[in-house]
Amino acid sequence: MAATVTLKGTPFTLAGSPLQAGQFAPPVCVVGRDNQEILVGGAKGKPQILITVPSLDTPVCAAEAKKFNEQLASLKDKMEAVVISMDLPFAQNRYCESYKVEGITLASDYRYRDMQKYGVMIAEGPLRGILARAVFVIDREGRITYTELVPEIAQEPDYAAALSAVQKLI
Repeated sequence: MAATVTLKGTPFTLAGSPLQAGQFAPPVCVVGRDNQEILVGGAKGKPQILITVPSLDTPVCAAEAKKFNEQLASLKDKMEAVVISMDLPFAQNRYCESYKVEGITLASDYRYRDMQKYGVMIAEGPLRGILARAVFVIDREGRITYTELVPEIAQEPDYAAALSAVQKLI
């Protein structure tokens, strides 16, 4: 059975199965705020946290990116933290300016839709093509050590669990 998430109780099927702890995190290409391609996932030689959100233009996603920015800013030299959405780089720049986000990277999957490899792209309905809310913590060798697929899109992830998983790798 395919994985699903809900939005205010309405279920949405995901394209593929979300990756789990122990699996290799495939390298994917996303687009940075400067419209340049960025490779995330895979073996990077330092820990990574990949955070997928539907859209930074929504209150829950905006709050989530801001909280992760605040909580991970002091670790930015020790790890890579990337919030990935389908928002265009122009909207991401506007968000960063409004919320003073500087400790994490914001990137978009609008060009290649590579995050489908992580099993977090919504496959049907009015949300088709956007990303579900999820967190992946990846070790230096590219293995996933922690995942959370937030079952209700309108809820925030478990920040404490995600940050604990990151701390174990630092």
